[in-house]
Amino acid sequence: MHTARVTSIVIPAHNEGRVIGRLLDALLADTTPVSGPDIVVVCNGCTDDTARVAGERGDRVRVVEIPTPSKHLALRAGDEHARGFPRLYVDADVVVGAADVRALVGVLGRSPELLAAAPGRDIPLGGCAWPVRAYYRVWQRLPAVREGLFGRGVIAVTEPGHARIAALPPLMADDLAASLAFGPGERRVVEEARVIVRPPRTWSDLIRRKVRAATSSAEYERFRAARRAETPSGTPQQGPGQVAERASEQTARTGTADLRALLWARPALLPGVVVFVVAALAARRGSRKAIRDQDFSTWLRDESSREG
Repeated sequence: MHTARVTSIVIPAHNEGRVIGRLLDALLADTTPVSGPDIVVVCNGCTDDTARVAGERGDRVRVVEIPTPSKHLALRAGDEHARGFPRLYVDADVVVGAADVRALVGVLGRSPELLAAAPGRDIPLGGCAWPVRAYYRVWQRLPAVREGLFGRGVIAVTEPGHARIAALPPLMADDLAASLAFGPGERRVVEEARVIVRPPRTWSDLIRRKVRAATSSAEYERFRAARRAETPSGTPQQGPGQVAERASEQTARTGTADLRALLWARPALLPGVVVFVVAALAARRGSRKAIRDQDFSTWLRDESSREG
């Protein structure tokens, strides 16, 4: 008997009671219990009503609760309960709809060479402070940001793609590591699928987010350097962990050449580039202590993006 393929969606959630409802409603819209995806919400260390809000969506959403506030553990717990592939990992504070999920799944199904996909991102800047708007007008145009799967809050993987990212260690920059685990021919940004990623509204919250990004990037660079040191030159590389290492030789860093090229193409972005550089310098300064102390677990969360 033919069995329909089941798409599973894993949503790790830590104290996301204010926002997870809008995501779940979007995922459930235009679906039925038969046609809809298998949704697993993993409440990790929650002290708010996240589990209750998710549970109110009925049997179409399965709620798993674990006591430890850890995204990595939540993702692993979600994998234990998820029923099928392709599998999507979705942050609780973004909004992606059922049609967008179908678009991602369709591309993976039609392109056997692809192991991972993510939607195009929409960043609503209304209500944000001017420096935040200026920053994101530059950030969104950077090549690594346009082409990478990170910073979208959604990644869809096939079963072989899942094996690739499951080989990664727990990292704060989990979406960056997942994106770089795949070569350019193995991953795709599917622009016809969209995700709404709400930015921080204030400069201070933007800097908090950038400090977290700088800290997590430093952790990822240390992981990559350690993997290179462990692998003797010329050693044959096989298996998902080694393939991930080869792919991770890519980089998502933004260099001065990227900014110069952007200014050459769009001179009007000069004020935004100045803001971008100031934010990068502030993040570098703000992340020094955490990097020095190897504190790669403190999650600097901005709350302004969760308002409204």
